[in-house]
Amino acid sequence: MTAQAWLYWSGTALTGLAMAYSLAAWLASRARRSRWQSVPATLPPVTILPPVTILKPLCGAERELYDCLRSFCEQSYPRFQIVFGVREPDDPAIGAVRRLQREFPGLDLQLAINSTQHGSSAKVSNLINMISLARYDYLVVADSDVRVAPDYLARVVPPLLDTAVGIVTCPYLGCPRRGTWSLLGSAFINDWFMPAVYVAALFGSRQFAFGATIGLRREVLARMGGFISIADQLADDYRLGELTRGMGLHTVLSEVVVEMVVDEPRLADLVRHEVRWLRTIRAVRPLGYAFSFVTFGLAPAALGTVLAAGAWPTLAMLSVTAVARLLIHCSARGVRSAVLQFWVVPLTDLLNFALWCRGFLVRRVQWRHARYRIAHDGSAHAIP
Repeated sequence: MTAQAWLYWSGTALTGLAMAYSLAAWLASRARRSRWQSVPATLPPVTILPPVTILKPLCGAERELYDCLRSFCEQSYPRFQIVFGVREPDDPAIGAVRRLQREFPGLDLQLAINSTQHGSSAKVSNLINMISLARYDYLVVADSDVRVAPDYLARVVPPLLDTAVGIVTCPYLGCPRRGTWSLLGSAFINDWFMPAVYVAALFGSRQFAFGATIGLRREVLARMGGFISIADQLADDYRLGELTRGMGLHTVLSEVVVEMVVDEPRLADLVRHEVRWLRTIRAVRPLGYAFSFVTFGLAPAALGTVLAAGAWPTLAMLSVTAVARLLIHCSARGVRSAVLQFWVVPLTDLLNFALWCRGFLVRRVQWRHARYRIAHDGSAHAIP
């Protein structure tokens, strides 16, 4: 086979793979959306819903923090407690918690202030310091930038009544604040990451767990060794799911979609955030990460078209890929918003593909104000 023929067939195969994946991602996202819309509005009887403790680790006064935390206080649920946790007594997030305690005097809202460090993960250390205040045996852990609907708990908790279930986790929708970089950050979630999850779920995989929501029973947490068992892990949420599956328990991907506030003020913030996400994925699933290049839609499809010297089959497949990517973009935002933001699609795919390549080169990431070196086992070690 000549070099020209090899390039042609390689380019055609690459473009075909990118097209096939983009179509699968659109169909999987559409199927998941149809399931959300068909979920019955009726909730389980109050008598079978157990009391729940929500754990909210906090760090700093993030944008829309108060609104996000308030959505958890407005749950239509018979009995629940919220434990907030900070590491420093001057953390600005305390102001939002004190405001909620004044506004909801009838709710059990607790605040843990404890700087004790357990392992390298500040978030997990926070959870370890908070767990002693948890009153109930059903636990829901949710990140600080998550916003939920009033029926959130009533729909997330029931699967945990099945003793064969280890954790319940929720997909999420990135909701950008104003600005180009926040918009691109939300596209990373809505146009790439979550569609990849839906494709995996469509084919039966349950190898995921998201910090947006992790629900589990206290006895399951105790059997896996408590939060201390993930105290050094960068992908602490994924490891929780992995440990429960190792115990023979199932992971449930809830029909509840929560919102995640995306705030990326600068390009540098966006790059640091996405590199950390991509490096986390590589740490927990190195083989899957290596083969995930086809998931970046237009970037590999365009590269394949170039390799094939613009042959008409590759141009046709590139066009189909572009349409599928636009449909995915529309499904997350609505047609009108997507049309006005069509430029986001190629830019997101190219940026993500470039950062995916960078993910093979870096072993250091930044998480908030701390830097970490990532070991081969996925553990994170703080860099002084």
